[in-house]
Amino acid sequence: MSARTIQGQKNLQDITTGSKHGIGGSPLRPDGTLKVKGEFAYSSDLWHEDMLWGMALRSPHPRANILSVDISEALKTPGVYAVLTHEDIPGSKYYGLEIQDQPALAIDKVRYHGEAIALVAADHPETARRAVKKIKVEYEVLTPITTEEQALDPGTHGYVHEPHEYRSHASGNICHSQKLVHGRGVTDEVKALAEVVVKGVYEVGMQDQAFLGPESGLAVPAEDGGIDLYVATQWLHVDRQQMAPVLGLPEDKVRLTLAGVGGAFGGREDLSMQLHASLLAQRTGKPVKIVYSRDESFFGHVHRHPARMSYEHGATRDGKLVYADVRLVLDGGAYASASPAVVGNAASLGNGPYNIPNVRMEAVALYTNNPSCGAMRGFGAVQACFGYESQMDKLAAELGMDPVELRQLNAMSQGDRMPTGQLIDAPAPVAELLQRVKDMPLPPPLDLANLDIRELPGALSNTSHGEGIVRGIGYSVGIKNVGFSEGFDDYSTARVRLEVIGGEPVAMVHTAMAEVGQGGITVHAQIARTELGVEQVTIHPANTEVGSAGSTSASRQTYMTGGAVKYAAEAVKAALIDKGRKRYGWQQGDLDLVGGKVVSAAGGVLVSMVDLLGDEVIDLTREHHHRPTEAFDKETGQGFGHVQYTFCANRAVVDVDVELGLVKVVELTAAQDVGKALNPLSVVGQIQGGCTQALGLAVMEEIIVKDGKVRNASFTDYLIPTILDVPPIPVDVLELPDPNAPYGLRGVGEAPTVSATPSIVAAIRQATGIALNRIPVRPEHLTGTL
Repeated sequence: MSARTIQGQKNLQDITTGSKHGIGGSPLRPDGTLKVKGEFAYSSDLWHEDMLWGMALRSPHPRANILSVDISEALKTPGVYAVLTHEDIPGSKYYGLEIQDQPALAIDKVRYHGEAIALVAADHPETARRAVKKIKVEYEVLTPITTEEQALDPGTHGYVHEPHEYRSHASGNICHSQKLVHGRGVTDEVKALAEVVVKGVYEVGMQDQAFLGPESGLAVPAEDGGIDLYVATQWLHVDRQQMAPVLGLPEDKVRLTLAGVGGAFGGREDLSMQLHASLLAQRTGKPVKIVYSRDESFFGHVHRHPARMSYEHGATRDGKLVYADVRLVLDGGAYASASPAVVGNAASLGNGPYNIPNVRMEAVALYTNNPSCGAMRGFGAVQACFGYESQMDKLAAELGMDPVELRQLNAMSQGDRMPTGQLIDAPAPVAELLQRVKDMPLPPPLDLANLDIRELPGALSNTSHGEGIVRGIGYSVGIKNVGFSEGFDDYSTARVRLEVIGGEPVAMVHTAMAEVGQGGITVHAQIARTELGVEQVTIHPANTEVGSAGSTSASRQTYMTGGAVKYAAEAVKAALIDKGRKRYGWQQGDLDLVGGKVVSAAGGVLVSMVDLLGDEVIDLTREHHHRPTEAFDKETGQGFGHVQYTFCANRAVVDVDVELGLVKVVELTAAQDVGKALNPLSVVGQIQGGCTQALGLAVMEEIIVKDGKVRNASFTDYLIPTILDVPPIPVDVLELPDPNAPYGLRGVGEAPTVSATPSIVAAIRQATGIALNRIPVRPEHLTGTL
């Protein structure tokens, strides 16, 4: 076991260990300097000679029947090359990540505010904008279904989707549901065993991924009748899988190449402009570029599911949990997207990293006429963690216990079982993580005698000179799965090539992994250097010419595609050594590649890789499949559903101006088990980034939707943390290897986003004494003006 503590955002260079550029080191990211200097080429920078600009007409109504669409005036606009509606789609009209329920262009109705109805291609973006305004749509406006009560009463309010073949999985306006029963469930007899009972209803608002680079891409028609698409996405192969049937093309004629991605966080898992640009390129025979404006981006991708969660916990007087009775309702919006998988995560992880002998759980995702929701960092576990951690604080207060001690008393560890029945067969240091954040030094208390108002809530707004400022401290811990679950054959492909270039051995790594800012290309080069003993590694651009790398989501890419790179490199290494055995008659033994040479434990350097390779090229491809999982039983939720679990604990220190309702997060400490830090600097960056996104959900980030309409589709009104909002984030990194994972590593990126939000809210509660059951916490929640 080892741990590294990184104080705040300084001294990061001190955490580099091992070889400088291999596994365990922290080499600089090849894209980092370019991004900092503003020289990195993003998808919005794409350009092609003679290209057109695409734009969509979007519905102003969340629910309406389309009576007619008149495109005649738009077609007359000089510079317009094409105007398309659903009638112009050459193939299937529907697509979807898991359920093909979403039309590429609205057909006879619109189901959410901003749904695309028609497309325009023109020689200038302003021309396209004017033409879009000339399209006339006649609507029969309907009352939108926007609440849980309305969705669950279709007899009165109707259906978001009338029964179709693709809805065979659903019931009414329920998109997906999952039940879970553990132990004896929650019966009257079980409830009688509890000496203390706490209940709570908790709500989570709709959070946006808020990536800084809006959706964009360039579709180029090819001579063979296919489409070459250059796009910022999270999963090249599933984009192609969804696109090909709509375009009426075989998959091998839909070729995707990853363009520069300006952030993702789940918002690029679904299609956005991919189909629209490609349809326009097909029709016009010209390259078509689409770049969303910021407000269109809010309508053009899915968001985090809003949630309403009812929790009831029973415990003994000494703090041992007896039962949990839980219902989670997620608003999935107009289309399914990833809602079924989000429900599975919410149900299986919704009781937290605690041993609870008896559980009854139901998680439901609803169809509504609100914006569609799908993947976002934390994927169902974020919402639930706010619920169960709020309950732990409430229970601790009821029992008069320290909230950390209560959590540690009930913390799961290796050898325990999840409520799904799955054995925890890798380290689960939940109690230790909590102790580590508790033991870390606290920031100095407020010094009212030497006050710097820039350090207070409200900062440079000069709103306070120290009056009404109260400090609070809160704790939390969370659990997140890694990789795709519930029987999904999750795999990644990697191709590794070794040859001599310029008199030295050079490796090339080719995968379809989407680099969205997580640092995967750096890690892939580190793995190749470590396994092949070379310094020079080239990363091939990601595209669909190689097998799928799966999605850059679920904290899976280092585990899965990194694993594939490892196995492909090992195969290349074995092939090279076998070549040497055949040439030189080496005996079987421990041979390795180090510093460009073949070495043995007994005989030292045997030959240089340059001499052994000569003009030969070794080029091999391997797949990495994680161990099989299985679907959860629909009624009991039992099953080996997840391949790996990851844990993070947090301590938040906040100052609250109780008169104005302003909050300043003074410090946000994190402790996380990462199994093995392949790149320690990137690991810390991921944890700090995840905590920052959690801070946003805690106190500022929410898409405001009223009667189905988005009210704040801009970065003027949708607030995200800036550098002035982000506190020091000391990180304590544990490395407890998972025996089932490559290098023993764990996925890192999501766990802090799951766990950090409740610690901030707990600290605000402690400071104010207010029972805060909804996030984000707003000033009016703290001043009683709501």
